Amino acid sequence: MAEHKRVPSSRRSVLRVVACAFAAIAVLGAGAAAWAYFTLDGNIKSVDIDARLGDARPPASTDGSFNILVLGSDSRAGANGGLAGGDTGDTARSDTAMVVHVSQDHSRAEVVSIPRDTLVDRPDCTDASGKPVPAVKRAMYNSAFEAGGAACAVKTTEQLTGLRMDHYVQVDFAGFARVVDAIGGATVTTTVAIHDKDSGLDLPAGEHHLDGRQALAFVRTRHGVGDGSDLGRIELQKQMVKSLLRQTGGAGLLTDPVKLWSIGDTVTKSITTDSALGSVNALVGLAQELKGIGPDQLSMVTLPVVAAPGDPNRVVEQQPQANQVWAALKADQPIPQAVVAAQPQNPAQAGPTASPAASPAAAAQR
Repeated sequence: MAEHKRVPSSRRSVLRVVACAFAAIAVLGAGAAAWAYFTLDGNIKSVDIDARLGDARPPASTDGSFNILVLGSDSRAGANGGLAGGDTGDTARSDTAMVVHVSQDHSRAEVVSIPRDTLVDRPDCTDASGKPVPAVKRAMYNSAFEAGGAACAVKTTEQLTGLRMDHYVQVDFAGFARVVDAIGGATVTTTVAIHDKDSGLDLPAGEHHLDGRQALAFVRTRHGVGDGSDLGRIELQKQMVKSLLRQTGGAGLLTDPVKLWSIGDTVTKSITTDSALGSVNALVGLAQELKGIGPDQLSMVTLPVVAAPGDPNRVVEQQPQANQVWAALKADQPIPQAVVAAQPQNPAQAGPTASPAASPAAAAQR
């Protein structure tokens, strides 16, 4: 783990709100400040990823750049059940996965979304109770979180990318909806009508201001856009991330201490982090460091994939493009322009290309 405690840029705005909320309460006096600190600090749930994974990991960067794995959990437990729809039984999978790379000077960030249906070689790992989870060949990427929790998801991502995941942030359904409501909703623009009975989303083409429940349906819909795969949903998630960053940056939050406190309380109740980020001090300090990264400094792409050989419902990395993406992040360089240019312009265009013709050769490039 790097000496510096760091936070992903895609969460920079909401975590800056946590900092401002605490500052606002602090002016009320030492007693109120102490109460506020311990309340927010006690809200945060954390997982000791380092202890679970040990030293058999990619080396941490030494140049000031760093990587975060951001996951959205599809658990139906507790308040999530009424929002999520569908059924995963007693388990949870990573419904959303983003690798966030923050540059050496913290002036920009690259975000790579990993489709949950991507087939990967899942490594052996240990779940939260200490039970061994055996390795699996050609497993769906999102099965790692289901089988072994946060540590297994991190280990699988590190094996896939060759990059050290310096930190981890997880948000569940109910938490995401609460955060959107707390900041006053999110404005999005749809280029096509979206009608998805599974997510409950029913929007005509055009601009829409969504509340928390609608925003959750927006980022979860997959059957209402594109080819019905996870790729169309990822395009909607990219738009939502940038919308939330703009909303938190321009909502007048700095002048409303009561609203600041409400948002700070909501955010800290809604996330699970690695242990190095599991305190208000860690989140506040890093949010201040990354204050220069906004929507315009955020480059977001989907991992280049193709239809899996023999299984049109799954995808595998497209080579050499996927390796070029991971190599760029490792070198602290922007995502190659050829990859950016090949990204769909709207969710209706999203879909995997044909199966790779030379997958053995592509795999050998890793």
